[in-house]
Amino acid sequence: MVKKDGTVIKVCIGESPKDPVLNITDLLPHLAANQMSKPASKVVEGEDLNLIIGSEKVAEEKAEKGKDPKASVMKNIKAILEKTYGIEEEDFLSAELEVVPAGEARDLGLDRSMVLGYGQDDRICAYTSLQAMLKVEAPKRTSCCLLVDKEEIGSVGATGMHSRFFENAVAELIALTEDYCDLKLRRALANSRMLSSDVSAGHDPNYPGVDEKKNAAYMGRGLVFNKFTGARGKSGCNDASAEYLAYVRRVMDEAGVYWQTAELGKVDEGGGGTIAYIAGNYGMNVVDAGISILSMHAPWEVSSKADIYEATKGYEAFLRAE
Repeated sequence: MVKKDGTVIKVCIGESPKDPVLNITDLLPHLAANQMSKPASKVVEGEDLNLIIGSEKVAEEKAEKGKDPKASVMKNIKAILEKTYGIEEEDFLSAELEVVPAGEARDLGLDRSMVLGYGQDDRICAYTSLQAMLKVEAPKRTSCCLLVDKEEIGSVGATGMHSRFFENAVAELIALTEDYCDLKLRRALANSRMLSSDVSAGHDPNYPGVDEKKNAAYMGRGLVFNKFTGARGKSGCNDASAEYLAYVRRVMDEAGVYWQTAELGKVDEGGGGTIAYIAGNYGMNVVDAGISILSMHAPWEVSSKADIYEATKGYEAFLRAE
């Protein structure tokens, strides 16, 4: 939260086991006949995702009659926020707050081979990409780890891939090292190579009908390359060239990386996209490379520890390659 004077207040509730948590209620099935008759996309309406943040009235108003209970509860919450963070109600106008499933990531399975946690799409690829970047201290080529936001809503805004901040950063580097011209910038971008780090859909034995098994990603089989993504085939996707795929294959095999190729479900089943096509607009070689997960976009997602290791190893090999 940012106050009018520019003071930044960091808000973190629920990380510590001693912290309180907030909650969104659900309708009990005994009274949910009408709700259950709705299509799945309408079972819980967006405007019904209201948080429970308190229920206790201001102490001195508890016994008073005629007082609006909602107003009294809100007055108490405001007092708590002011005491804890030094903020007032209007400060919410300049705040960026997120409500996420509470709880630490856990080992999944009796063999502890998997990770259960929220938001692994796409923190899991951001983490492995950064770890690989930090391991390569003296790359043979100029390297960067580009972390962008808003991918699920179209990569828009100043922090999304459609922003020109990356292009501008490359322009600044050229200007600092030699005489700048727009042609040099465009050549630099077009001659770049990129792995678009994003998760892929792992084959789920509970829902085998959505995959074409010969072209599905499987948990525990390593880094996943999606030559193309897109909806209903290749609509709205990046399609990596055969030559670039051959190069990536060589890099991975020489480094001993376990990897697999996949498509995102059956051609006629649906599909999805990543930011790869945006980088492809510069003319650079780019292919999707990530980790397969189960329960994508659910409050708790599942990944394989072996795949996390292989992804880090694969990203590192890519950065070290000639």
